[in-house]
Amino acid sequence: MHYVVCMKQVPDATEVKIDPKTNTLIREGVPAIINPYDIHAIEEALKFKDQYGGKVTVITMGPSLAIDALRKAVSFGVDRAILISDKAFAGADTLSTSYVLTQAIRKLNEEEKVDIILCGKQAIDGDTAQVGPGIAARLGIPQLTYVMKVDKIDREKNEIQVERKLENGREVVKTALPVLLTVVKDLNELRYASLPNLIRAARYEVETWNKQDIPVEDKYLGLKGSPTMVRNIFAPPERPGGEMIAGGQEDPDRVVAQLVEKLIPLKIIPNS
Repeated sequence: MHYVVCMKQVPDATEVKIDPKTNTLIREGVPAIINPYDIHAIEEALKFKDQYGGKVTVITMGPSLAIDALRKAVSFGVDRAILISDKAFAGADTLSTSYVLTQAIRKLNEEEKVDIILCGKQAIDGDTAQVGPGIAARLGIPQLTYVMKVDKIDREKNEIQVERKLENGREVVKTALPVLLTVVKDLNELRYASLPNLIRAARYEVETWNKQDIPVEDKYLGLKGSPTMVRNIFAPPERPGGEMIAGGQEDPDRVVAQLVEKLIPLKIIPNS
């Protein structure tokens, strides 16, 4: 079994700032992290490997700085890490990004058959949730989004059964392999990196593929292949702090009475 995880390095959400003059993200000096949903995709691929055997490959498209994120993935136990990087890819939107990642996965599939592709449900910097489904559509394989639990993989029948997270419940779905999954944080608990894997990650030489290494057409790359136009970006207004009612431990009846008086006009509780 061969599991491929598509990972993205994103700015730490707690440090995101916007330049008020240019309306663009300030990336200089901002720490980068692995997209939180993608870490759970990596963890699930490693669980597949533990249970069913096989190999885990992680790929990411981005600048050379993403090598640190790939080494971190290796520290968790990933077998192979590949950076897909080229100036021609710069400025890619989700359409162009899914194209490049698809072509990279096709190359991996030629080397060693790919059974399951995993992505986080979305990246926290763009929040589009489009890249994973875009890859599945280009590859012509089933996609199961918002996966919160994997019930089983039946290797004899070559199929997988998962539970998808819905707004008002969950949905049990079964489909044939190969398949692409996008996952949510409920899916699993993350493991700690072992000492041997930390040592291996520190010494690991990340492979880099550029546009000469994968079969791509220039018209689908970077800004040229990206129809998305961003007209404006802005920070949401800061939310005001909540009101505190002091003295709850000393005089709870008085505090509860004050709270009720404040909630009734807001129609949060009935006036009866």
